[in-house]
Amino acid sequence: MIPVQGFDGQVVGVLGLGRSGLTAARALVAGGAEVRVWDDGEAARDAAATEGFTIWDPSRADAFDGMACLVTSPGIAHLYPAPHRAIAAAMAAGVPVDNDVGLFFRSLGQMGWEDMETPPRVIAVTGSNGKSTTAALLAHVLTQAGVPCQLAGNIGRGVLDITPPVDGEVIVLELSSYQTDLARALTPDVAIFTNLSPDHLDRHGGMGGYFAAKRRLFAEGGPDRAVIGVDEMEGQYLANQLAEGPNDARLIRVSVARKLSGPGWDVGVRKGWLSETRKGRQVSSIDLRGVVGLPGVHNHQNAACAYGALRALSLPPKVIEAGFHSFQGLPHRSQRVGEKDGVIFVNDSKATNADAAAKALVAFPGIRWICGGLEKEGGLAALQAAMGNVIKAYVIGREAQGFALQLGDLAHEVCGTMDVAVARAIADAEPGETVLLAPAAASFDQYDNFEQRGQDFIDQVARLIA
Repeated sequence: MIPVQGFDGQVVGVLGLGRSGLTAARALVAGGAEVRVWDDGEAARDAAATEGFTIWDPSRADAFDGMACLVTSPGIAHLYPAPHRAIAAAMAAGVPVDNDVGLFFRSLGQMGWEDMETPPRVIAVTGSNGKSTTAALLAHVLTQAGVPCQLAGNIGRGVLDITPPVDGEVIVLELSSYQTDLARALTPDVAIFTNLSPDHLDRHGGMGGYFAAKRRLFAEGGPDRAVIGVDEMEGQYLANQLAEGPNDARLIRVSVARKLSGPGWDVGVRKGWLSETRKGRQVSSIDLRGVVGLPGVHNHQNAACAYGALRALSLPPKVIEAGFHSFQGLPHRSQRVGEKDGVIFVNDSKATNADAAAKALVAFPGIRWICGGLEKEGGLAALQAAMGNVIKAYVIGREAQGFALQLGDLAHEVCGTMDVAVARAIADAEPGETVLLAPAAASFDQYDNFEQRGQDFIDQVARLIA
């Protein structure tokens, strides 16, 4: 655990008692704070009380008297579409509002690093798609290279739940827009921006607010090195703002859509080949086509982002390449879960928006596509250009009929449930084809989360091809 610094003897409120909230409360206590907690759910409050925390009612008129800070869980709205009543009351009372990520960066550098030969470093990854894979890939390559490493944030453990880092350790954080939007301290050594596509727009008041939340990691944090995907205009804008000039080596540009040129430090992927270029000259390359755990252009972008960050830490290209080849990928993200009679089965349940699904649809040939669920804002417009590999769609979800109407002339079948969709896709599939779950929608209409949806797909496949 990382004891939170700066609140010794002060009153701090914690709003939301899920994983990050409880961890923040414990870390605050470890740092000497007097902690008061609240959750709108009675069961969560009871569990916290059992653990010994003081339950505090933020609706009281004097609730924020003498409070030094309110720490809120990332999932609780603080601005759009409307702030939680406790957060609104804290802001009205002039009480600073922060989250566990802000506390982490506030506290991490105050842990006796002056005696270390190589102080620990932090790589923070944000963006719309590919964050989890990029972060996990970074941690895997570092571990394989013998570099002490911990993975936390929006993946794995909460940021304050990690072990205090040792000499030379690297901490890899996946950070969502919910986490970067509110954190009062953001100071990574290396920051990665993968890409941007519409998501969580209600929470950020539109696309501009969403991009602004991501941008804070770079504008507020001032990382020593920034790895920026420049295949969208927002990435180009961000790279332009960060660079002092064309040859500023603090910026590493990444592209899988076009050939980068100029005197700067670039990492590009073309036709499956990753190339690192500095001062206009290629200095290394990796053939990604045989890397089983990173299929498709979208994963090549993840690999290029991870490569840039690892090179910023001075890892040799050959070491990075070896780590790429031993990476098995993440569950529910282009995860190969079976094969029978020449048909491959791939679980990409994490493709919860149209842009993520589009990336999966161009990664495999001859696709029997299982899609549908709780539709997100923007519909399926981003998918239209990516359907060339799709032979037929099998639509699930409570609103499957409405989802299917957006598929236009694409051959499709309304199946409703996963078991029906998998059975129909298997019955239709021929050798050389891929049965792909890439829903392009959230899972909450039929499942608790995308992991549960992906596991249902895996279970159905296992049952029917056994």
